[in-house]
Amino acid sequence: MTVIILLRVTGGIEKFQDICADLECLGRWAPLGFIGLYILAVVLAIPGSALTALAGVLFGSIRGVVYVSIASTLGATLAFLIARYLARDFISAKLSRSEAFRKLDDMSDKYGVWIVAIVRLVPIFPFNLINYGLGLTRVSLFNYVFFSWLFMLPGTFLYVAGGDALKRAVSEGTIPWKLVLLVVLIGLILYFLARKFKKRLK
Repeated sequence: MTVIILLRVTGGIEKFQDICADLECLGRWAPLGFIGLYILAVVLAIPGSALTALAGVLFGSIRGVVYVSIASTLGATLAFLIARYLARDFISAKLSRSEAFRKLDDMSDKYGVWIVAIVRLVPIFPFNLINYGLGLTRVSLFNYVFFSWLFMLPGTFLYVAGGDALKRAVSEGTIPWKLVLLVVLIGLILYFLARKFKKRLK
């Protein structure tokens, strides 16, 4: 309820509705339009949490998770390939000054492919640092893509289902408690996992 009130006061609901209208006017092409927009946002290092929630508003929980999963995996893969093959020297020069990247690089040497699973499952590092940063490590493309897709799913569902629940609450005037409780449960699990991994990785 607090989120809904804040969105009404700040005009956030109207902004969401405007974006929804722009994408819905594409008709059956709306999913492709959304996926293309999401991939572009990932490559441009634009935070995707709002877009992920928007998928729940536009398409509902199930379709939203499918579309975001496709888009986030493709976008992350494209960023990885750019860092590894197309702009390696430029990105390496930019990230070499980042303490977070140096830590990510050290952890990739220590934990191998499992570092992809860890950093995708819990927000230890910014999403976009992971996409480009892991392209500079020795993690293979196959392992990066597979583990990224698999372990981004819980967070994807969290945001998409949250957006879906918010839309239902606003448009129908009732709170979908089962969906809200599922979102809260996944959020708590990810929160405690994040605390656990952060302590172990210090």
